This record gives sequence, structure tokens and C-alpha cells, in this order.
Amino acid sequence: MQSFKRLPIVATALAVLALSSSMAEAQQGAPFVVVETGQQFARLQDAVNAIGDGAGTVRIAPGRYGDCSVQGAGDIAYVAATPGQAVFDGGTCEGKGTLVLRGRSARVEGLVFTNIKVPDFNGAGIRLEHGNLAVSQSWFRDSQQGVLAGEDTSATITIDKSTFTRLGTCEGPGGCAHSIYIGNYGALTVTRSRFEAGRGGHYVKSRAAQVGVINNSFDDTAGRATNYMIDLPGGASGQITDNWFVQGQNKENYSAFIAVAAEGAQRSSAGLSVASNDARFAPGVSRESTFVGVWGGDTVQIGTNKLAAGLKRSDRR
Repeated sequence: MQSFKRLPIVATALAVLALSSSMAEAQQGAPFVVVETGQQFARLQDAVNAIGDGAGTVRIAPGRYGDCSVQGAGDIAYVAATPGQAVFDGGTCEGKGTLVLRGRSARVEGLVFTNIKVPDFNGAGIRLEHGNLAVSQSWFRDSQQGVLAGEDTSATITIDKSTFTRLGTCEGPGGCAHSIYIGNYGALTVTRSRFEAGRGGHYVKSRAAQVGVINNSFDDTAGRATNYMIDLPGGASGQITDNWFVQGQNKENYSAFIAVAAEGAQRSSAGLSVASNDARFAPGVSRESTFVGVWGGDTVQIGTNKLAAGLKRSDRR
């Protein structure tokens, strides 16, 4: 079995932290501080409103919060004072998610999102509707979705050193939720992150024109009723490189690890490169599958990948 030494196991580091609601109450002063002005607030939304259409950083004290907020403008960073110890537990705004973002840009660093659920089964730690987003050192767990983004073809999303655990569901009437689901964005880049134990849907589903999925681990060993590791339903350019994939036993669809243009080739995938990945089945799983399934006429550039026995390099569908 390949070593995980080159991949950040963010979940392991975060899991050892003792978290309780009393931690927030023990802080000196209010838990949400606008760094640039020193203003302190008891509610996250009040801190966001204080920044408004400007630029600022909300520093979040250790604690467990039921807060949520809507960012309608500006450039705002949401930063844990101590990474992994600021936990947003179950709070949602507008029936969408914990952080509802439609400003110019947002940065999320060191936060934990858990138990995010809404009636339409699309509850997300981050619901991005407009603008650029950068996420790092964050953990999304035990929710319907981790990150759900709408449409902004001029904007970019980057996710780095983050963990996505027990996410996704196909129970809702509107279709499946996923660990990450990106709409028609300009670009998505996911690096040095871990996806594990999905509960339905795909681990990464993206309609972005440009993708970079680089140096991540996709561990489906404990997955339940999951589908593809990566789904690019309308096609994309970019790269899927240096990732580690393990397909588990309990699948709703095990026919491919990576799916390209399964919902129609809305754009060319001739500029997509898939190389230097390691893909295998979990111990005890014996079946045949395809590493890259391609719909339509584009020829995806599939380089050298380390593939387990029973795993076909690619096929056209």
C-alpha cells in the first residue's frame, strides 16, 4: 500500500482537538474580531456587516458556534485564530449553508464545518454564489455538501490542504449532493487535500472550464453509495495529476474513477491531461472498472498512471 507521507492528513491533526461550546464562552471579549479595526462582535453576521463593501479579516476565536453569515459585498477573510478549533456546527443562512458568499472575494482559513443540513439536501459549509474563493486548512464533515458553488465564469476557486469527510447524499428530490460541487466557474484548483468516506454523490463534481486536481487523496474505502471520484460533466481543460485514488466496495456506480463529459460536451476536453496518478481498489474489493471514462469525441491526454489489476486505462462511452 502506498505511503501517505507526501499528503497532508488534515483530518488526523484536527480530530485530536477537544472542542466544546464552553470554549467560546471562555474567550476574553467577543469571539468575532475585525482585525483591521479591532472591533469585536458576538455574532459573525455583525462582523461581516461591519466590513461591508470594503476589505477586512474576521478572526474567529476557538469555540463551537451555531452562527452563519451572508456576505453580499466586499473582500472578506474568515480566519481561525487557532486552526481547527473554530467549529461551525449546524448553523445555516437562507436555507443554504453556513457561509453564503456573493461578494467580490472570500478567504476561509482553518475553520471546521459540521452537521450542515437543510430541507432541500444541499446544505453546505460554504455556499458560493459569486466572486473568488480561497479555502485552506479547513475541514468539512458530516454534512450534505462541503463546498457548493454557483456560476461566475470570471472567478476562480482554490482549495488547499483541506479535508472532506462523510459528505454527499442522493436522498434529495433534486438529485445528489457532493463533497465539492462547482457550477460554471472560470477555474477550480484543488491541491494537497483529502476526500474520504463519502455518503453519496461524487467527491469532486465541477463544471468549471479549467480544472487542476493535484496531489490529493481520494479514499473511498469507507464510502457508502458513492459514485465517481471526479466528475467533469460538461468537459474541461487542465490537469488531474499526482493523486491517489482508492475505490471502495459500497458504490452506487463503480464504472469509472473519473468521468469526462458524461452530461454532454459543453466544452472541449482535448486540453485535459490525466497523468502520474495511482489508482486501485480497496483491500478485498475484486471487480473491473475504468480509470477515465470519456463521453463524446474529444481525446483526453492520458499519460502514465499506476493502475491496479482490473482497472482499464480508459474507454469511450
